[in-house]
Amino acid sequence: MPRRPLLSLLPPGRMRLLAAAAAIAVLAALGVLGARLTHGQATPHPVAHPSVSPTIEAVPAPAGPVSRGSVAAPPVTTDPVVFAKAFTRTLWSYDTRTNSQSQQLDGLRAWVRADPAYTDWDSVAQQVPTAALWQDLAGQQQHATAQITEGHIPSAFTAAVAKDPSQLTAAYVYPVTVTGTVQIAWKGGSGSEQRAITVAVQCRPGTSCTLAAIAPTTSP
Repeated sequence: MPRRPLLSLLPPGRMRLLAAAAAIAVLAALGVLGARLTHGQATPHPVAHPSVSPTIEAVPAPAGPVSRGSVAAPPVTTDPVVFAKAFTRTLWSYDTRTNSQSQQLDGLRAWVRADPAYTDWDSVAQQVPTAALWQDLAGQQQHATAQITEGHIPSAFTAAVAKDPSQLTAAYVYPVTVTGTVQIAWKGGSGSEQRAITVAVQCRPGTSCTLAAIAPTTSP
């Protein structure tokens, strides 16, 4: 029986998250977003990830024609929890039998349309295996389907905004914690696991929500 190749076993690599100065107190208190770059962490796994440059960068344009394969498109909604749950389902669901690694990245890129100052594309891209690892997973016909259990805005954020609404109105970035179950199958085997993630969603008034970043830690 082949070794179980779960995407969740991939090291997070170097991740950074950016937030508006007005939201520092709230988001830093949650451990979701900070006003500075987070530094890389040592990982016990040998899988390599692209290094992150300590500069503010917009979401990079695809190198060639965009093809997102079977990756779902973002919903049109002004509810950050609805958006976060839909994004997480898309992030955790994949099919190496039909999608290439570049198609997976292109598909996820369509979800990340927040203001550049609050966007951390690398935190999203690093959730996807490298092209070489994706090819290995495709050789095992690995695919996964996510079922979302629940999504909520952490209570600490809600309480902080209630005390000082200006913490939110500069950036309109909401942290949302999502939990769910991922069913994973590959040639000769299958399994499931519980997962949780906190994402940063920007929902400006009158505008559909979009993803800003994935937090390096999960907030309750």
